Amino acid sequence: MQAGISKYCFSLHFKLIETKMNFDVIVIGSGPGGYVAAIRASQLGHKVAVVEKAELGGICLNWGCIPTKALLKSAQVFEYINHAEDYGISVDNAKHDFTKVIKRSRGVAEGMSKGIQFLMKKNKIEILTGFGTVIAKGQVSVDNNGKKETHSAKHIILATGARERQLPNIPIDGEKIVGYHEAMVLKEQPKKMVVVGSGAIGMEFAYFYTAMGTEVTVVEFMPSIVPNEDADVSKELEKLYKKKGMTIMTNSSVESVDTKGNGCVVKVKTSKGEETIKCDVVLSAVGIQTNLENMGLESLGVKTENGKIAVDDYYQTNVPGVYAIGDIVHGPALAHVASAEGIICVEKFSGQHVSPLDYGNIPGCTYTWPEIASVGYTEAKAKEAGYDIKVGKFPFSASGKASASGSKEGFVKVIFDAKYGEFLGCHMIGANVTEMIAGVVSARKLETTGHEMIKTVHPHPTMSEAIMEACAAAYDEVIHL
Repeated sequence: MQAGISKYCFSLHFKLIETKMNFDVIVIGSGPGGYVAAIRASQLGHKVAVVEKAELGGICLNWGCIPTKALLKSAQVFEYINHAEDYGISVDNAKHDFTKVIKRSRGVAEGMSKGIQFLMKKNKIEILTGFGTVIAKGQVSVDNNGKKETHSAKHIILATGARERQLPNIPIDGEKIVGYHEAMVLKEQPKKMVVVGSGAIGMEFAYFYTAMGTEVTVVEFMPSIVPNEDADVSKELEKLYKKKGMTIMTNSSVESVDTKGNGCVVKVKTSKGEETIKCDVVLSAVGIQTNLENMGLESLGVKTENGKIAVDDYYQTNVPGVYAIGDIVHGPALAHVASAEGIICVEKFSGQHVSPLDYGNIPGCTYTWPEIASVGYTEAKAKEAGYDIKVGKFPFSASGKASASGSKEGFVKVIFDAKYGEFLGCHMIGANVTEMIAGVVSARKLETTGHEMIKTVHPHPTMSEAIMEACAAAYDEVIHL
Protein backbone atom coordinates (compact mmCIF):
# COMPACT_ATOMS: atom_id res chain seq x y z
CA MET A 1 0.00 0.00 0.00
CA GLN A 2 2.77 2.44 0.96
CA ALA A 3 4.70 1.68 -2.27
CA GLY A 4 1.54 2.41 -4.26
CA ILE A 5 1.00 5.74 -2.50
CA SER A 6 4.64 6.73 -3.11
CA LYS A 7 4.31 5.85 -6.79
CA TYR A 8 1.10 7.87 -7.05
CA CYS A 9 2.68 10.90 -5.37
CA PHE A 10 5.66 10.86 -7.69
CA SER A 11 3.36 10.62 -10.72
CA LEU A 12 1.66 13.82 -9.56
CA HIS A 13 5.08 15.51 -9.77
CA PHE A 14 5.67 13.96 -13.19
CA LYS A 15 8.53 11.85 -11.77
CA LEU A 16 7.70 8.20 -11.98
CA ILE A 17 10.07 5.88 -10.12
CA GLU A 18 10.41 2.65 -12.04
CA THR A 19 11.52 -0.53 -10.30
CA LYS A 20 14.12 -2.37 -12.36
CA MET A 21 15.87 -5.71 -12.31
CA ASN A 22 17.45 -7.16 -9.17
CA PHE A 23 21.22 -7.36 -8.69
CA ASP A 24 23.39 -9.22 -6.23
CA VAL A 25 25.67 -6.19 -5.81
CA ILE A 26 25.20 -2.50 -6.53
CA VAL A 27 28.24 -0.25 -6.24
CA ILE A 28 27.63 3.50 -6.00
CA GLY A 29 30.68 5.21 -7.50
CA SER A 30 33.09 4.00 -10.18
CA GLY A 31 36.43 5.27 -8.89
CA PRO A 32 39.38 2.98 -8.09
CA GLY A 33 37.45 1.58 -5.13
CA GLY A 34 34.11 1.17 -6.86
CA TYR A 35 35.07 -0.27 -10.23
CA VAL A 36 37.60 -2.67 -8.69
CA ALA A 37 35.01 -3.92 -6.19
CA ALA A 38 32.53 -4.36 -9.03
CA ILE A 39 34.95 -6.39 -11.15
CA ARG A 40 35.95 -8.62 -8.23
CA ALA A 41 32.29 -9.20 -7.40
CA SER A 42 31.62 -10.21 -10.99
CA GLN A 43 34.60 -12.57 -10.94
CA LEU A 44 33.08 -14.24 -7.88
CA GLY A 45 29.83 -14.89 -9.72
CA HIS A 46 27.67 -11.97 -8.64
CA LYS A 47 25.31 -10.00 -10.87
CA VAL A 48 26.70 -6.48 -10.53
CA ALA A 49 25.69 -2.90 -11.32
CA VAL A 50 27.66 0.30 -10.91
CA VAL A 51 25.99 3.69 -10.39
CA GLU A 52 27.97 6.64 -11.77
CA LYS A 53 26.82 10.22 -12.38
CA ALA A 54 29.93 11.33 -14.29
CA GLU A 55 32.83 9.61 -16.07
CA LEU A 56 33.73 5.99 -15.34
CA GLY A 57 36.91 5.80 -13.30
CA GLY A 58 35.96 8.57 -10.90
CA ILE A 59 38.08 11.56 -9.90
CA CYS A 60 41.35 9.59 -9.76
CA LEU A 61 41.29 8.44 -13.34
CA ASN A 62 39.65 11.50 -14.91
CA TRP A 63 40.76 14.45 -12.78
CA GLY A 64 43.40 13.15 -10.38
CA CYS A 65 46.00 10.40 -10.39
CA ILE A 66 46.25 9.73 -14.13
CA PRO A 67 45.95 13.12 -15.91
CA THR A 68 48.23 14.80 -13.38
CA LYS A 69 50.93 12.24 -14.13
CA ALA A 70 50.58 13.07 -17.81
CA LEU A 71 51.11 16.76 -17.00
CA LEU A 72 54.09 15.93 -14.81
CA LYS A 73 55.67 13.84 -17.57
CA SER A 74 55.45 16.77 -19.97
CA ALA A 75 57.17 18.92 -17.36
CA GLN A 76 59.91 16.33 -16.90
CA VAL A 77 60.50 16.08 -20.65
CA PHE A 78 60.72 19.87 -20.88
CA GLU A 79 63.25 19.92 -18.04
CA TYR A 80 65.31 17.20 -19.72
CA ILE A 81 65.39 19.21 -22.94
CA ASN A 82 66.43 22.35 -21.09
CA HIS A 83 69.30 20.39 -19.51
CA ALA A 84 70.22 18.44 -22.64
CA GLU A 85 73.66 20.09 -22.61
CA ASP A 86 74.41 18.10 -19.43
CA TYR A 87 74.17 14.94 -21.54
CA GLY A 88 76.28 16.24 -24.42
CA ILE A 89 73.28 17.11 -26.57
CA SER A 90 72.50 20.55 -27.98
CA VAL A 91 68.91 21.72 -28.31
CA ASP A 92 68.25 25.29 -29.43
CA ASN A 93 65.25 27.41 -28.49
CA ALA A 94 63.27 24.69 -26.71
CA LYS A 95 59.72 25.76 -25.98
CA HIS A 96 56.44 24.18 -25.05
CA ASP A 97 52.85 24.58 -26.22
CA PHE A 98 50.80 24.78 -23.02
CA THR A 99 47.54 24.02 -24.83
CA LYS A 100 48.97 20.84 -26.34
CA VAL A 101 50.35 19.77 -22.96
CA ILE A 102 46.86 20.08 -21.46
CA LYS A 103 45.32 18.33 -24.47
CA ARG A 104 47.68 15.36 -24.09
CA SER A 105 46.74 15.02 -20.42
CA ARG A 106 43.03 15.00 -21.24
CA GLY A 107 43.62 12.44 -23.98
CA VAL A 108 45.37 10.10 -21.55
CA ALA A 109 42.45 10.37 -19.10
CA GLU A 110 39.88 9.75 -21.83
CA GLY A 111 41.77 6.68 -23.01
CA MET A 112 41.85 5.25 -19.49
CA SER A 113 38.12 5.92 -19.01
CA LYS A 114 37.41 3.99 -22.21
CA GLY A 115 39.51 1.18 -20.72
CA ILE A 116 37.19 1.06 -17.71
CA GLN A 117 34.20 0.91 -20.06
CA PHE A 118 35.81 -2.11 -21.72
CA LEU A 119 36.37 -3.79 -18.34
CA MET A 120 32.75 -3.20 -17.35
CA LYS A 121 31.53 -4.78 -20.58
CA LYS A 122 34.02 -7.66 -20.33
CA ASN A 123 32.82 -8.48 -16.82
CA LYS A 124 29.12 -8.06 -17.73
CA ILE A 125 28.65 -5.22 -15.26
CA GLU A 126 25.58 -3.00 -15.75
CA ILE A 127 26.24 0.76 -15.77
CA LEU A 128 23.45 2.80 -14.19
CA THR A 129 23.97 6.44 -15.14
CA GLY A 130 22.86 8.99 -12.56
CA PHE A 131 23.05 9.94 -8.88
CA GLY A 132 22.59 7.01 -6.52
CA THR A 133 20.71 7.17 -3.22
CA VAL A 134 20.01 4.32 -0.81
CA ILE A 135 16.29 4.69 -0.13
CA ALA A 136 15.72 1.52 1.90
CA LYS A 137 17.50 -1.65 2.87
CA GLY A 138 18.58 -3.29 -0.39
CA GLN A 139 17.13 -0.49 -2.53
CA VAL A 140 18.93 2.18 -4.56
CA SER A 141 17.29 5.03 -6.43
CA VAL A 142 19.16 6.32 -9.48
CA ASP A 143 18.30 9.83 -10.61
CA ASN A 144 19.37 10.62 -14.18
CA ASN A 145 18.38 14.24 -14.81
CA GLY A 146 14.98 13.80 -13.20
CA LYS A 147 14.25 10.33 -14.48
CA LYS A 148 14.34 7.98 -11.51
CA GLU A 149 14.65 4.23 -11.33
CA THR A 150 14.81 1.95 -8.31
CA HIS A 151 17.12 -1.04 -8.27
CA SER A 152 17.53 -3.71 -5.62
CA ALA A 153 20.52 -5.70 -4.42
CA LYS A 154 21.51 -7.87 -1.50
CA HIS A 155 24.78 -5.99 -1.13
CA ILE A 156 25.19 -2.21 -1.63
CA ILE A 157 28.72 -0.77 -1.62
CA LEU A 158 29.16 2.97 -1.15
CA ALA A 159 32.27 4.23 -2.94
CA THR A 160 31.47 7.87 -3.59
CA GLY A 161 34.94 9.27 -2.93
CA ALA A 162 35.75 12.87 -2.12
CA ARG A 163 36.08 16.33 -3.60
CA GLU A 164 38.40 19.23 -2.96
CA ARG A 165 37.97 20.94 0.39
CA GLN A 166 37.41 24.67 0.35
CA LEU A 167 38.48 27.18 2.98
CA PRO A 168 35.84 29.83 3.74
CA ASN A 169 38.31 32.67 3.20
CA ILE A 170 39.52 31.21 -0.14
CA PRO A 171 36.33 30.32 -2.05
CA ILE A 172 37.03 28.62 -5.37
CA ASP A 173 35.55 30.58 -8.29
CA GLY A 174 37.03 28.38 -11.02
CA GLU A 175 38.89 31.25 -12.69
CA LYS A 176 41.21 33.16 -10.38
CA ILE A 177 40.94 30.85 -7.38
CA VAL A 178 40.99 27.29 -8.64
CA GLY A 179 41.06 23.73 -7.36
CA TYR A 180 42.87 20.75 -8.85
CA HIS A 181 40.08 20.25 -11.42
CA GLU A 182 40.56 23.69 -12.97
CA ALA A 183 44.35 23.63 -12.51
CA MET A 184 44.48 20.72 -14.95
CA VAL A 185 42.72 22.55 -17.76
CA LEU A 186 43.72 26.22 -17.52
CA LYS A 187 43.33 27.90 -20.91
CA GLU A 188 46.48 29.93 -20.45
CA GLN A 189 49.60 29.33 -18.41
CA PRO A 190 49.78 31.84 -15.54
CA LYS A 191 52.93 33.89 -15.15
CA LYS A 192 52.58 33.84 -11.36
CA MET A 193 50.75 31.37 -9.14
CA VAL A 194 50.24 30.92 -5.40
CA VAL A 195 49.67 27.34 -4.24
CA VAL A 196 47.93 27.03 -0.88
CA GLY A 197 48.87 23.73 0.76
CA SER A 198 51.94 21.56 0.23
CA GLY A 199 50.55 18.04 0.35
CA ALA A 200 50.84 15.72 -2.64
CA ILE A 201 48.34 17.67 -4.78
CA GLY A 202 49.83 21.06 -3.99
CA MET A 203 53.45 20.06 -4.56
CA GLU A 204 52.77 18.12 -7.75
CA PHE A 205 51.10 21.15 -9.31
CA ALA A 206 53.76 23.45 -7.87
CA TYR A 207 56.43 21.35 -9.62
CA PHE A 208 54.51 21.19 -12.90
CA TYR A 209 53.96 24.93 -13.17
CA THR A 210 57.48 25.78 -12.01
CA ALA A 211 58.99 23.45 -14.61
CA MET A 212 56.81 25.02 -17.31
CA GLY A 213 58.06 28.50 -16.38
CA THR A 214 55.45 29.87 -13.97
CA GLU A 215 56.69 31.78 -10.93
CA VAL A 216 55.28 29.71 -8.06
CA THR A 217 54.89 30.51 -4.35
CA VAL A 218 53.83 27.71 -1.99
CA VAL A 219 52.12 28.67 1.28
CA GLU A 220 52.03 25.96 3.96
CA PHE A 221 50.50 26.28 7.42
CA MET A 222 52.71 23.54 8.92
CA PRO A 223 56.45 23.95 9.70
CA SER A 224 57.48 21.88 6.65
CA ILE A 225 56.24 21.04 3.18
CA VAL A 226 54.85 17.54 2.49
CA PRO A 227 54.27 17.48 6.26
CA ASN A 228 53.25 13.81 6.43
CA GLU A 229 56.67 12.70 5.17
CA ASP A 230 59.83 12.05 7.15
CA ALA A 231 61.49 15.33 8.19
CA ASP A 232 64.62 14.59 6.13
CA VAL A 233 62.53 14.10 2.99
CA SER A 234 60.69 17.39 3.56
CA LYS A 235 63.96 19.27 4.01
CA GLU A 236 65.45 17.73 0.88
CA LEU A 237 62.45 18.60 -1.30
CA GLU A 238 62.37 22.17 -0.01
CA LYS A 239 66.08 22.59 -0.71
CA LEU A 240 65.77 21.22 -4.26
CA TYR A 241 62.70 23.29 -5.11
CA LYS A 242 64.16 26.52 -3.83
CA LYS A 243 67.07 25.85 -6.23
CA LYS A 244 64.51 25.61 -9.03
CA GLY A 245 63.29 29.09 -8.14
CA MET A 246 60.16 28.16 -6.19
CA THR A 247 59.27 30.36 -3.20
CA ILE A 248 58.25 28.31 -0.17
CA MET A 249 56.60 29.88 2.87
CA THR A 250 56.08 27.52 5.81
CA ASN A 251 54.44 28.39 9.14
CA SER A 252 52.25 30.65 7.02
CA SER A 253 48.58 30.98 6.10
CA VAL A 254 46.59 32.76 3.42
CA GLU A 255 44.26 35.19 5.17
CA SER A 256 42.46 36.57 2.12
CA VAL A 257 42.51 36.79 -1.68
CA ASP A 258 41.31 39.93 -3.47
CA THR A 259 40.19 39.05 -7.02
CA LYS A 260 38.62 42.38 -7.98
CA GLY A 261 41.43 43.49 -10.30
CA ASN A 262 43.08 41.77 -13.24
CA GLY A 263 44.80 39.23 -11.02
CA CYS A 264 44.86 38.25 -7.37
CA VAL A 265 46.20 40.04 -4.32
CA VAL A 266 47.03 37.45 -1.68
CA LYS A 267 47.53 38.40 1.96
CA VAL A 268 49.73 35.88 3.78
CA LYS A 269 50.24 35.74 7.52
CA THR A 270 53.74 34.58 8.46
CA SER A 271 55.69 34.26 11.68
CA LYS A 272 57.29 37.62 10.86
CA GLY A 273 54.10 39.47 10.04
CA GLU A 274 51.88 39.90 6.99
CA GLU A 275 53.01 39.83 3.36
CA THR A 276 51.18 40.65 0.15
CA ILE A 277 51.69 38.61 -3.01
CA LYS A 278 50.36 39.51 -6.44
CA CYS A 279 49.65 36.66 -8.85
CA ASP A 280 47.45 35.56 -11.74
CA VAL A 281 45.97 32.43 -10.19
CA VAL A 282 45.63 30.94 -6.70
CA LEU A 283 45.46 27.14 -6.44
CA SER A 284 43.69 25.92 -3.31
CA ALA A 285 45.11 22.49 -2.43
CA VAL A 286 44.10 22.15 1.22
CA GLY A 287 42.84 18.59 1.26
CA ILE A 288 39.62 16.79 0.44
CA GLN A 289 36.06 16.49 1.72
CA THR A 290 34.05 13.28 1.60
CA ASN A 291 30.98 12.91 -0.62
CA LEU A 292 28.30 11.82 1.84
CA GLU A 293 25.47 14.24 1.07
CA ASN A 294 22.08 13.10 -0.24
CA MET A 295 22.99 9.40 -0.19
CA GLY A 296 20.24 8.39 2.22
CA LEU A 297 22.59 7.69 5.12
CA GLU A 298 20.48 9.50 7.71
CA SER A 299 17.16 7.91 6.78
CA LEU A 300 18.76 4.48 6.67
CA GLY A 301 20.56 5.03 10.00
CA VAL A 302 24.10 4.51 8.69
CA LYS A 303 26.54 5.60 11.40
CA THR A 304 29.14 8.25 10.65
CA GLU A 305 32.10 9.50 12.69
CA ASN A 306 33.89 12.80 12.06
CA GLY A 307 32.62 13.10 8.52
CA LYS A 308 33.33 9.49 7.54
CA ILE A 309 31.24 6.33 7.50
CA ALA A 310 31.98 3.93 10.36
CA VAL A 311 32.76 0.39 9.19
CA ASP A 312 34.22 -2.81 10.61
CA ASP A 313 37.41 -4.51 9.41
CA TYR A 314 35.60 -5.74 6.31
CA TYR A 315 33.79 -2.47 5.46
CA GLN A 316 30.36 -3.49 6.72
CA THR A 317 28.45 -0.51 8.12
CA ASN A 318 26.08 -0.83 11.09
CA VAL A 319 23.29 -1.50 8.56
CA PRO A 320 23.43 -5.11 7.27
CA GLY A 321 24.02 -5.30 3.54
CA VAL A 322 25.43 -1.76 3.26
CA TYR A 323 29.20 -1.33 2.96
CA ALA A 324 31.55 1.61 2.45
CA ILE A 325 35.07 1.84 1.04
CA GLY A 326 37.61 4.41 -0.07
CA ASP A 327 37.85 8.06 0.89
CA ILE A 328 34.51 7.98 2.75
CA VAL A 329 35.88 5.65 5.47
CA HIS A 330 38.72 6.18 7.91
CA GLY A 331 42.16 5.45 6.52
CA PRO A 332 44.52 6.97 3.92
CA ALA A 333 42.63 8.60 1.05
CA LEU A 334 44.63 6.81 -1.64
CA ALA A 335 43.50 5.06 -4.80
CA HIS A 336 45.35 1.83 -4.06
CA VAL A 337 43.84 1.73 -0.57
CA ALA A 338 40.33 2.08 -1.98
CA SER A 339 41.00 -0.76 -4.45
CA ALA A 340 42.32 -3.05 -1.71
CA GLU A 341 39.34 -2.24 0.52
CA GLY A 342 36.92 -2.99 -2.30
CA ILE A 343 38.44 -6.41 -2.93
CA ILE A 344 38.47 -7.32 0.76
CA CYS A 345 34.87 -6.16 1.17
CA VAL A 346 33.58 -8.23 -1.75
CA GLU A 347 35.60 -11.33 -0.93
CA LYS A 348 34.39 -11.26 2.69
CA PHE A 349 30.67 -11.17 1.91
CA SER A 350 31.26 -13.76 -0.83
CA GLY A 351 32.53 -16.26 1.73
CA GLN A 352 36.22 -16.05 0.86
CA HIS A 353 38.92 -16.36 3.53
CA VAL A 354 40.34 -12.85 3.90
CA SER A 355 42.38 -10.87 6.39
CA PRO A 356 41.87 -7.22 7.36
CA LEU A 357 43.96 -4.64 5.53
CA ASP A 358 47.21 -3.70 7.30
CA TYR A 359 47.04 0.08 7.31
CA GLY A 360 50.52 0.21 8.80
CA ASN A 361 52.00 -1.10 5.56
CA ILE A 362 50.44 1.22 3.00
CA PRO A 363 52.85 2.93 0.59
CA GLY A 364 52.50 6.63 -0.09
CA CYS A 365 53.75 8.25 -3.29
CA THR A 366 54.10 11.88 -4.35
CA TYR A 367 54.90 12.41 -8.03
CA THR A 368 56.95 15.56 -7.78
CA TRP A 369 60.34 15.44 -9.46
CA PRO A 370 62.27 14.03 -7.76
CA GLU A 371 59.57 11.65 -6.58
CA ILE A 372 58.77 10.75 -2.97
CA ALA A 373 57.82 7.28 -1.76
CA SER A 374 57.41 6.01 1.79
CA VAL A 375 55.95 3.27 3.95
CA GLY A 376 55.76 2.64 7.69
CA TYR A 377 57.08 4.77 10.52
CA THR A 378 58.96 8.01 10.07
CA GLU A 379 61.97 8.40 12.35
CA ALA A 380 60.01 10.74 14.64
CA LYS A 381 56.96 8.44 14.81
CA ALA A 382 59.13 5.41 15.56
CA LYS A 383 60.69 7.23 18.50
CA GLU A 384 57.28 8.40 19.70
CA ALA A 385 56.11 4.77 19.62
CA GLY A 386 58.91 3.87 22.02
CA TYR A 387 61.20 1.97 19.66
CA ASP A 388 64.96 1.90 20.11
CA ILE A 389 65.91 2.37 16.47
CA LYS A 390 68.68 1.97 13.94
CA VAL A 391 68.62 4.42 11.03
CA GLY A 392 70.43 4.02 7.73
CA LYS A 393 70.68 6.52 4.90
CA PHE A 394 72.20 6.22 1.44
CA PRO A 395 72.38 9.19 -0.96
CA PHE A 396 71.79 8.72 -4.68
CA SER A 397 74.91 10.82 -5.24
CA ALA A 398 76.82 7.62 -4.35
CA SER A 399 74.79 5.50 -6.80
CA GLY A 400 76.41 4.58 -10.10
CA LYS A 401 73.07 4.30 -11.90
CA ALA A 402 71.88 7.65 -10.54
CA SER A 403 75.11 9.33 -11.67
CA ALA A 404 74.90 7.78 -15.12
CA SER A 405 71.30 8.86 -15.54
CA GLY A 406 71.96 12.38 -14.26
CA SER A 407 69.57 12.01 -11.33
CA LYS A 408 71.74 12.20 -8.24
CA GLU A 409 69.28 14.12 -6.06
CA GLY A 410 67.80 12.48 -2.99
CA PHE A 411 68.35 9.41 -0.86
CA VAL A 412 66.91 6.27 0.69
CA LYS A 413 66.35 6.25 4.45
CA VAL A 414 65.46 3.13 6.42
CA ILE A 415 64.45 2.61 10.06
CA PHE A 416 64.77 -0.64 12.01
CA ASP A 417 63.91 -1.77 15.51
CA ALA A 418 67.32 -2.16 17.17
CA LYS A 419 66.24 -5.13 19.31
CA TYR A 420 64.60 -7.44 16.77
CA GLY A 421 65.57 -5.97 13.41
CA GLU A 422 61.95 -5.28 12.44
CA PHE A 423 61.71 -3.13 9.31
CA LEU A 424 59.84 -0.16 10.73
CA GLY A 425 59.91 2.26 7.81
CA CYS A 426 61.45 3.39 4.56
CA HIS A 427 61.50 6.86 3.03
CA MET A 428 62.83 7.74 -0.40
CA ILE A 429 63.22 10.87 -2.47
CA GLY A 430 64.71 10.54 -5.91
CA ALA A 431 64.13 9.68 -9.55
CA ASN A 432 61.47 7.00 -10.05
CA VAL A 433 61.45 5.94 -6.38
CA THR A 434 57.69 5.34 -6.61
CA GLU A 435 58.61 2.28 -8.69
CA MET A 436 60.90 1.01 -5.89
CA ILE A 437 58.72 1.24 -2.79
CA ALA A 438 56.66 -1.90 -3.54
CA GLY A 439 59.71 -4.05 -2.84
CA VAL A 440 59.93 -2.62 0.67
CA VAL A 441 56.19 -3.07 1.19
CA SER A 442 56.58 -6.76 0.25
CA ALA A 443 59.57 -7.15 2.53
CA ARG A 444 57.68 -5.68 5.48
CA LYS A 445 54.66 -7.86 4.68
CA LEU A 446 56.93 -10.90 4.92
CA GLU A 447 58.40 -9.59 8.21
CA THR A 448 61.87 -9.29 6.73
CA THR A 449 64.61 -8.10 9.11
CA GLY A 450 67.43 -5.66 8.54
CA HIS A 451 70.06 -8.38 8.18
CA GLU A 452 67.92 -10.22 5.65
CA MET A 453 67.64 -7.04 3.59
CA ILE A 454 71.40 -6.62 3.64
CA LYS A 455 71.93 -10.19 2.43
CA THR A 456 69.30 -9.88 -0.32
CA VAL A 457 71.36 -9.37 -3.50
CA HIS A 458 70.20 -6.33 -5.45
CA PRO A 459 71.00 -5.89 -9.18
CA HIS A 460 73.79 -3.57 -10.30
CA PRO A 461 73.65 -0.91 -11.57
CA THR A 462 70.20 0.10 -10.38
CA MET A 463 68.68 2.78 -8.20
CA SER A 464 67.25 -0.03 -6.05
CA GLU A 465 70.73 -0.85 -4.74
CA ALA A 466 70.34 2.20 -2.53
CA ILE A 467 67.79 0.29 -0.45
CA MET A 468 70.29 -2.48 0.32
CA GLU A 469 73.02 0.09 0.98
CA ALA A 470 70.80 2.11 3.32
CA CYS A 471 69.99 -1.08 5.25
CA ALA A 472 73.70 -1.84 5.48
CA ALA A 473 74.36 1.70 6.68
CA ALA A 474 71.93 1.15 9.58
CA TYR A 475 74.15 -1.73 10.76
CA ASP A 476 77.51 -0.06 9.97
CA GLU A 477 78.12 -2.44 7.05
CA VAL A 478 77.69 -0.03 4.14
CA ILE A 479 80.27 -0.51 1.35
CA HIS A 480 79.90 2.49 -0.94
CA LEU A 481 79.97 5.35 1.55
